[in-house]
Amino acid sequence: MDSLNERPVQEIGNETPHFPEISAQKTLRSIVYNSIQIVIFSNRLNLLMPLGPLAIIVERLTNHHGWVFTLSLLGIMPLAERLGYATEQLAFYSGDTAGGLLNATFGNATELIISIYALKRGMTRVVQLSLLGSILSNLLLVLGCAFFCGGIVFNKKEQVFNKGTATVNAGLLLMAVMGLLFPAVLHYTHTEVHFGSSELALSRFSSCIMLVAYAAYLFFQLTSQRSLYLSLNEEEGNHGNCIEDDESPDISKWESIIWLSIMTALISILSEYLVGAIEGASTSWKMPVSFISVILLPLVGNAAEHASAVMFAMKDKLDISLGVAIGSSTQISMFVIPLCVIIGWIMEHPLDLNFQLFETASLFLTVIVVALLLQEGTSNYFKGLMLILCYLIVAASFFVHADPSY
Repeated sequence: MDSLNERPVQEIGNETPHFPEISAQKTLRSIVYNSIQIVIFSNRLNLLMPLGPLAIIVERLTNHHGWVFTLSLLGIMPLAERLGYATEQLAFYSGDTAGGLLNATFGNATELIISIYALKRGMTRVVQLSLLGSILSNLLLVLGCAFFCGGIVFNKKEQVFNKGTATVNAGLLLMAVMGLLFPAVLHYTHTEVHFGSSELALSRFSSCIMLVAYAAYLFFQLTSQRSLYLSLNEEEGNHGNCIEDDESPDISKWESIIWLSIMTALISILSEYLVGAIEGASTSWKMPVSFISVILLPLVGNAAEHASAVMFAMKDKLDISLGVAIGSSTQISMFVIPLCVIIGWIMEHPLDLNFQLFETASLFLTVIVVALLLQEGTSNYFKGLMLILCYLIVAASFFVHADPSY
């Protein structure tokens, strides 16, 4: 009898340690379910996600480049937007300055991935045009929409931003223009010491200098002169005058990092199909490769920047909007383009900084227009409208521009 009485107690004693494991599994399952629900099913744009796998199927079955390019382009769009969303969630755990840098960095992941795949295929001209288009899109379309939407929401006042940050970024953009201008001038004036090789050597040297300048800028921005780059909202918060923000992140920091990795991997897979179908799509659509590379590709790559910059401007957080739009342009011109030159050097696919005269002139005029509009440190919907209309002029120009390389 004693043994019978003791048995249930022993069994119960043996089973009790399993309860924490079961509850932990349920908790982990609920976290994963909630994370998928928030990231995947909370945005209607994600209805386009199945078009990515469909592009791969079409490529395998029909090899119709026009459809493959279209489906890949539409399939990457929600992935790029969700990449931006995960970045915004991660930015909640940092200040406005680091948040803008995070948005710019991961927002440019799509452009960098597409450029690397294009370099592998030896399509150096597509690399140049797509990166140029990203800069033009960020400076004119993304920033213009942010100014315009923010100005409409706050039409009774002028929105303000940190003029010091904008001025330094404008200076870096002009330095990038200088790096692109001299190889083009050297080429078109036929003043190279060694024809063909001097232009490439200058491009590689300038790329190294631009990478050093960008690294120094990051150190200057985030460490030695961090107080200069605090947004106006952060400065007010330090003085105790800022109203508490009720916003909080939807997902945790580690969830954000995991989703960033997943979205980057998916974009990488689709980018290979996208790049391989560019020239075929140009023939099918009877559309210049320059227009596809400068206008269409950046529209997809900048989906994350576009959404986040507009959203922050409509919340009167213009410093983050500028950190995303201007910071992204600065990062592409001073980091991504020089890095691609170095990567092309390593891969033995020579890429120089001679972006041709028409493209370099477009960039130079764009930087001048934006620098002039940022001088006052204020924005309104009219400034935004001016930038959007300038982008339409640029888009029309590239639609009628015949690139000599194709």
